[in-house]
Amino acid sequence: MKRFKMFFDIEKEEQWLNNYSQKGYRCTKISSLGIYTFEKTDKRYVMRLDYQDNLSKDKLKDYKGIYEDFGWTYIRGSRLAGIRYWQKEDDGLNEIFSDRQSKRNYYKRAMGYSSGLGIVLLTFCYMLYKDSGIFLAEGLWNMKGSLFWKAILFETPFALLRSLPAIMLVFYIASYYNAYRKYTQLRN
Repeated sequence: MKRFKMFFDIEKEEQWLNNYSQKGYRCTKISSLGIYTFEKTDKRYVMRLDYQDNLSKDKLKDYKGIYEDFGWTYIRGSRLAGIRYWQKEDDGLNEIFSDRQSKRNYYKRAMGYSSGLGIVLLTFCYMLYKDSGIFLAEGLWNMKGSLFWKAILFETPFALLRSLPAIMLVFYIASYYNAYRKYTQLRN
């Protein structure tokens, strides 16, 4: 079974994947385009997601080895910075962060991930909207009557597509805020 889904929040993605695990499906593959492949299983699995910065080959090998020693299977991730997907059979020991400090470090990395993507999107939005705005049809706002309504109806899907980076920026800001809030709660 394949499912397409896009996420801006690592924890929501992890929760979504674990909901499928509870329904008797095991994740076998995750593409970078947001296509998740599941297979039916009789066993109960659990997924955990982690964000890691750029790791050298040796550090990546050590990172994988630590988790694999505890029964986790590496589903997806690159050597470069990004989200790492881990899965194992549910045995009651399902957390990948053993203490408050490691959980706090996770949220700090998640804040860096969200802010980095947010800065890229902010720059892209500036370049995209600085001269033209969302609606690009020349003279659109000077049109009258039914011509205006026909033009606005035609142009709106394209304007929504052009506003996608700004919408994504809002989601990454919310993701940053959520990680920051949890990071500060673990400080005490």
